[in-house]
Amino acid sequence: MSRGPIETEIERRIQAALTPESLELQNESHTHNVPKNSETHFRLVVVSKKFEGLSRIQRQRLVNEVLKDLLVPGGIHALTQKTLTPTEWREQGGASQFISPPCHGGSKADRKD
Repeated sequence: MSRGPIETEIERRIQAALTPESLELQNESHTHNVPKNSETHFRLVVVSKKFEGLSRIQRQRLVNEVLKDLLVPGGIHALTQKTLTPTEWREQGGASQFISPPCHGGSKADRKD
């Protein structure tokens, strides 16, 4: 599946700002009640030395700052983040399996069509 322009831009910005050791970005929009090919719901795992010494909230704020003009009405609706230092990543065995929380804006499972 090809990446859309928003997904490509998120990845570009994260790479440039955080020089991650690992970056996983998944467009989960297709699982929500949005038009086909939407780019509104994403799951992001970032492993970066730049997170060292920062709390989880500070890390997520840093990511949000990098993407702030995309996190606007009509842009990204949901961005689930897992932000780790390289040490945390190694301690977890590189496992990045986590599930995005349910979207309260409606999902495909809620549709009546």
